[in-house]
Amino acid sequence: MRTDSSPGNLPAREHLPAGSAGTPVLDVVIPVYNEEKDLQPCVVRLHEHLKRTFPYAFRITVADNASTDTTPQVAARLESEIPEVRSFRLEQKGRGRALRTVWSASDAPILAYMDVDLSTDLNALLPLVAPLISGHSDLAIGSRLARSSRVVRGAKREFISRTYNLILRGSLQARFSDAQCGFKAIRRDVAQVLLPLIEDTGWFFDTEMLVLAERAGLRIHEVPVDWVDDPNSTVHIVKTATDDLKGVWRVGRALATGSLPLDRLARPFGDDPRDRDLTDVPKGLARQLVGFCVVGVLSTLFYLLLYSGFRSFSGSQIANALALLVSAVANTAANRRLTFGVRGRGSAVRHQAQGLVVFGIGLALTSGSLAALNAATSSPAHSTELAVLIAANLAATVLRFLLFRAWVFPDRRDETEASTVVASHNPSSPTYGTTTAAHQQHPQQLPHTPLPQRPNATAPQAPYTNYDHNQTNEFRAGEAADRTRGDATMQLQAVRPHDHDPRDTRDAR
Repeated sequence: MRTDSSPGNLPAREHLPAGSAGTPVLDVVIPVYNEEKDLQPCVVRLHEHLKRTFPYAFRITVADNASTDTTPQVAARLESEIPEVRSFRLEQKGRGRALRTVWSASDAPILAYMDVDLSTDLNALLPLVAPLISGHSDLAIGSRLARSSRVVRGAKREFISRTYNLILRGSLQARFSDAQCGFKAIRRDVAQVLLPLIEDTGWFFDTEMLVLAERAGLRIHEVPVDWVDDPNSTVHIVKTATDDLKGVWRVGRALATGSLPLDRLARPFGDDPRDRDLTDVPKGLARQLVGFCVVGVLSTLFYLLLYSGFRSFSGSQIANALALLVSAVANTAANRRLTFGVRGRGSAVRHQAQGLVVFGIGLALTSGSLAALNAATSSPAHSTELAVLIAANLAATVLRFLLFRAWVFPDRRDETEASTVVASHNPSSPTYGTTTAAHQQHPQQLPHTPLPQRPNATAPQAPYTNYDHNQTNEFRAGEAADRTRGDATMQLQAVRPHDHDPRDTRDAR
């Protein structure tokens, strides 16, 4: 039962702290390769949409993937004409390489990217990044496969997309719905730890990032989107699909062999209630249930075999009692060692005696069931007897587990700790610790053990605007976990109600 000193609610994840003057909150990256025709309309439309609807400072970064046409000149002209636009050129192709490079150098706390064709309706951009700004989620993706999404595309692309996501679910146990939608966002503190673990530099970059994040327990937010296929897309479907399947095989093999250091990502970005020690939540219950079920299935099969053997030369009641007695001794011994982890011979006799008491209760249930069956019909079939005994044993099994856990094999250590440990909560600080009864009398001597906090998204960084592809920024995995979060929070600004882009013809449909 919860005590008065225990926290009544989980501590809220903190809102993204306000950055220094001039630092954008959102950095939207547009990776491009030979997009001299579409680049300017895309950037202008995105810029006007963000100016109208986004309540924070933002930046648009054009990441040129070694284009051979006039794309670099178009990007440079946009940078000179629009203050919020930056351009960056890589001499090597690869969407994943461009995103990794720009995201690693950016000083914005929220990093996003979208395709240059703007197939995704821009009205989904604010819902995409809002959970990251609030601290609720670590990554966010647009989903074309959500039920409320509205998608216009050909049957070929629809089939390929759904097949690919089914492959991810079947091979990598992915739970996100759409891996390849070009509309994603991530917190910078998460990206600094996650990006060094991603090997792919092409189109599989998205999928690898999401799989690693999901396996590490990070929270992925999905946003249903309105999406219209670009008929002039230059993506080579066959080559992209082949590279993606190779990536699935590589990541699946790495996960199976344990070569990925996912422990670096295990819950470094926020308070997790699973890390707490609460006195009224039993420990090891899931493992004990699994072990008890396995032992129970084997014991039931053993019991049925014994009953069938004893039944060949005795009555049903005698056969049931003998089969229960033998299987009960074996069941108690197996649960003692395998389910509850009791080692050695100490208290073995007492445990068996208590197990026989539990056996007596099971015998009463099963014998009563047989007596009721015999009262209902004078000569029941053997299969009917077995069915009745199985049902009675299921009821006896539930009761047996409860008695084993609470009476036969109680966790004495947990009981001792529960009598002395009380959760402590300081309303003025998001720090939780444990106190003993002695410490409650001397609160000034109380040591606090803070839980991990989300890192400071506005820690000092190298200037973002001076890009140089010959320079590299190195980030240590786990480095972000060592930072602390400030108390400052952002203040939302008023958004003009007319958030419809008059030049967006798809908005009117």
